[in-house]
Amino acid sequence: MRDLPLCRRNLHQDEILETDNQVGWKMKVLNRVVALIAMFGGGLSVHAAGWPSYPIGEANELRLIQWSVCDIRFPVQQVIDQPFDLGFSARFTGPDGQVLNVPGFYDGGGEWVVRFSAPVTGDWSFDTDSTVLELKGKKGLIHVVPNTDPDRHGALVRMPGNPQRLYYEDGTPCTVLAFEADWLFALDYESPDGIPKTEQLLGLLESNGINQIVTTVYSYDVQWDKDPLLKKYPEYEYGGRDDIYPFLGSNKNPNFSSLNVGFFQKMDRMVAAMDELGITAHLMIYVWNKLVNWPDPETPEDNRYFDYIVKRYQAFPNVLWDVSKEALNNPRCTEAYGVERIHRIRALDAYKRLVTVHDGGFCQRNRTEVDFISWQIWADNIYDKMLEVVQKFPALPVFNIEHGGYERSPFTTFPGDYDDPEVCLRRNYLIMFAGSYSTCYWQGAAWNVLIHDPFAHDELPSPRFEYYRHLQEFFTRYPYAEFSPAPEDNRSGYCLKSEDTYLLYLPKDHYQVSAYGNNNVARDGAKATLWFNTLTGEYKAGDPKQNHFFQSPWRGEADSILIRQY
Repeated sequence: MRDLPLCRRNLHQDEILETDNQVGWKMKVLNRVVALIAMFGGGLSVHAAGWPSYPIGEANELRLIQWSVCDIRFPVQQVIDQPFDLGFSARFTGPDGQVLNVPGFYDGGGEWVVRFSAPVTGDWSFDTDSTVLELKGKKGLIHVVPNTDPDRHGALVRMPGNPQRLYYEDGTPCTVLAFEADWLFALDYESPDGIPKTEQLLGLLESNGINQIVTTVYSYDVQWDKDPLLKKYPEYEYGGRDDIYPFLGSNKNPNFSSLNVGFFQKMDRMVAAMDELGITAHLMIYVWNKLVNWPDPETPEDNRYFDYIVKRYQAFPNVLWDVSKEALNNPRCTEAYGVERIHRIRALDAYKRLVTVHDGGFCQRNRTEVDFISWQIWADNIYDKMLEVVQKFPALPVFNIEHGGYERSPFTTFPGDYDDPEVCLRRNYLIMFAGSYSTCYWQGAAWNVLIHDPFAHDELPSPRFEYYRHLQEFFTRYPYAEFSPAPEDNRSGYCLKSEDTYLLYLPKDHYQVSAYGNNNVARDGAKATLWFNTLTGEYKAGDPKQNHFFQSPWRGEADSILIRQY
């Protein structure tokens, strides 16, 4: 029996000598490796992309840790004219009779792969099926042992008892705080042996509370003028590269007859690195406004690309699907096409990962097709607008995927309507106080400019990522899943309530909040009153007996949150 490791990377002690932002998460991964060696008493064998991979001759009986990913490889001698279109799958049967019909995919070099992860522990048997004899009737057994890593919780799922909130498979609530990085696939594309820049950026984001990356599978370039300052720092420009393309040829001269396996092998590393950190990979399969040369819709070439992504990445528990960024902003994508793409995902994805579409109107008209609502609103009265959306969809989580606030960076890319770091932060809080999840943007990473080391240049301004660490820590202390909007108690602030706690968000330019009458925030009997500084993460005690007029200790300095516990 072969032992499969929990981690998807081989780390050595010298890899720990990294920047301070990387040390914490790399130590975490190294500890998993050490724990695994102690558990199974063997060396670790990993695929070149970074996780376990076994030829079928060695994979008849394996051991795997719950929610870990492994590749089972099937070499074929027969020459296949169009290998990406070959029918090939494996039927996995779990300990309680669960069945996962997992599609395989072609990985180049005459090899097909079934990529597998187990949602539950116990023995899983598999049996392959294909129109090619060499791929038919291959059998094996996988012993899935419990996950013991407290930071791994499985895939994102919806919870029937709390339909507007997202949870992990083990029941842990997830306070989604997303970050857009559309060109992340390109960051280490030229690196054959590792993804150091990707790891540095992801480690930095994860350490500052980000737990979801919204990213395109592929983007080519932007339509707006580029900052002349980029000529001085060309290492941060990733738009317009003709050496990166998911098809044969290039974006300028495409050959849609086949797929570029090397592109996806490199993308594997990015998705696996996010999985290792517990970051959700929000994969936008298409994008219409980044100058991509796509095959015509619903052609064999289009379907081949789309299906291949679903086949290749569904086993990663951190993946969720988004049909397209700016979904209906191009005549190529009709509403019927978007629905058909969702149905293709549902038919192919054995794991039933969450599905959405980056278009609020589409989600509204097709609410029964998506697993959560993605909405883009730039309005100044963002709280009121998002509260309307949340109230309109009581049975679905709501996610503001783009709110028009793009924090300024050393290079101006696309400033939207708001670029001040504090204003962008406030918009994220107001979205969350309306009951929705949110996405933060930094112009230095969202699009064609991708600064993987934002604190490396003293002469360049740095992002205020720490603001979002404070936000995530606040909603860990006061679990977001337990709160809902309470607009009836807003007064001059914005209120969230749980069973015994009221949170009142107060912008810094407000003199005070006057709470009286039937306002629940002001009622007698409060056990504790606290103030929270959204810029520093500091807490200060207030007077629990005070129950009419509340003035922030940081008035004029920072937005704050009044916390009243009963």
